[in-house]
Amino acid sequence: MSDFIWSEDPVIQLKSNGKSLEYSCFGPSPDQAPTILLLHEGLGCVALWRDFPAKLAKASGFGVMAYSRAGYGQSDPADLPRPLDYMTREAVDSLPQLIAAAGLQQIILLGHSDGASIAAIYAGSVEDHRVRGLILMAPHFFTEVMGLASIAETKVAYENTNLSARMSKYHNNPDNAFYGWNDSWLHADFKEWNITDVIDYIRVPVLAIQGREDQYGTTAQIEALKAQLYAPLETVLLEDCRHSPFLEQPDLTLRSITKFCTRLHAIDTA
Repeated sequence: MSDFIWSEDPVIQLKSNGKSLEYSCFGPSPDQAPTILLLHEGLGCVALWRDFPAKLAKASGFGVMAYSRAGYGQSDPADLPRPLDYMTREAVDSLPQLIAAAGLQQIILLGHSDGASIAAIYAGSVEDHRVRGLILMAPHFFTEVMGLASIAETKVAYENTNLSARMSKYHNNPDNAFYGWNDSWLHADFKEWNITDVIDYIRVPVLAIQGREDQYGTTAQIEALKAQLYAPLETVLLEDCRHSPFLEQPDLTLRSITKFCTRLHAIDTA
């Protein structure tokens, strides 16, 4: 906490689980308002949220913090190969240290894709009363044949097109970022990966957002939430939207998230 600076362009990085991680913050600091903590997708980073964090902070009045996990963006490289339970390890080992280092006080976890899985694991595995709600965009609770096929296609693109060069604009080490994610998902044993058990233990309200044309997962992921979640659940299924609602349907996504956060804050302050 002593080295942490709430800043859009901090001069220092944040330490978590022995790694230096880049981060960026928008809106009020944790001592002034709740914080929406963004957890990026499997090939994401701070920069790839684009202008969404700033817009979310302005629309909600909450603080918004984005960071790049190890292996992504300007953060330290990840240790490869990743273990197949890397999302669980990120949730129970790294995320608690990051939250403590940043001094977050009232938190809404907002995860996209892998980040949504990590957020769900955290909420269902770690007792943390600072977490007031979950926003899960395109979450994964189990593998699907169509999703794994899309991930295999992405590998072909990475090795045969300029995808690596495009990723190098955002990631210090694009190979570390790409293969840390892709090799895990395409590992033969990863077909059995399933974290639906954590849903049973989530005790905070959840907003789930999914594009109907998502190439990496179907609405079966949302149906798992409906079937198992004991806490309040709101779902938003977006037309003309694939895997990235905040980029492909930004207005509807921002409006849904802002309404959800406003309701949570009203309940907290009542």
